[in-house]
Amino acid sequence: MFDVKGSILKEIYKERPEWSHKGDFGKLLIIGGSKRYTGAPALAAYSAIASLRAGTDLVLVAAPERAADIIAKFSPNLITEPLEGDFVSMNHAKEIDYLVRKFDAVCIGSGLGTEKETGGFVKKFVGKIKKPCVIDADAIKALKKKRLGKNFILTPHAYEFYHISGEKPKHDIVGRAKLVERFAKKIGSTILLKGAVDIISDGKQTAMNKTGNPYMTTGGTGDVLTGVCGGLLAQGVSQFKAACASAYITGKAGDLAAKEKGPGLLATDIVEKIPEVIKG
Repeated sequence: MFDVKGSILKEIYKERPEWSHKGDFGKLLIIGGSKRYTGAPALAAYSAIASLRAGTDLVLVAAPERAADIIAKFSPNLITEPLEGDFVSMNHAKEIDYLVRKFDAVCIGSGLGTEKETGGFVKKFVGKIKKPCVIDADAIKALKKKRLGKNFILTPHAYEFYHISGEKPKHDIVGRAKLVERFAKKIGSTILLKGAVDIISDGKQTAMNKTGNPYMTTGGTGDVLTGVCGGLLAQGVSQFKAACASAYITGKAGDLAAKEKGPGLLATDIVEKIPEVIKG
């Protein structure tokens, strides 16, 4: 097991060629948002803006109509695809499958909701998608001890990890790391277990990230992490390295924001510090 260091950013962010074009640095699809919870669109928006701040060229959020309208108002930089109805379900499978073909990577879960029909869609969706994909929040809740594949990154907190694995992570870092490594190997995917110390493993290699602080318990910070992670996948970064780098970037951005905001830290404060972290 090794510590994630800031040097990982030099491996990921190279000088861009002069003749770069839109799309050369990734296109990300985010599936999230729902009508029931007023904060749900915000979570998907945080994820999308974080992806752009991490250097992704294009991000589109596919969300139920009302949520999509709210998300679009967060920033002129956001593009949305309104899905008919109040929540994502199998009724949208064909439309979303068509969208997936146009993008390099996918994030699913931010503000998605826990409707039974949504859970059914998530299970079907992750069973067939082959592109790099981050599974977070409500999408994690739809899965349990399911073998996925190496194209996936799961970003659970301790309770979500317990939900999908049946095992409770303890605060002991060594034991926590062994638990994550064992389960990552079992499901064949990369896991980023969020905590005071983040544990990242693909079942073969394991790392821990120590950036971040207790003020980052505020809502939406996990969605920022998801967006950064998905954005790196869209730019062609491997699953394990994307998970390590996104944990470092988000935590470091949170540390910079905490110096200014303290207990008043918001997820949007973290997003705005991402470019500063990347620039070094």
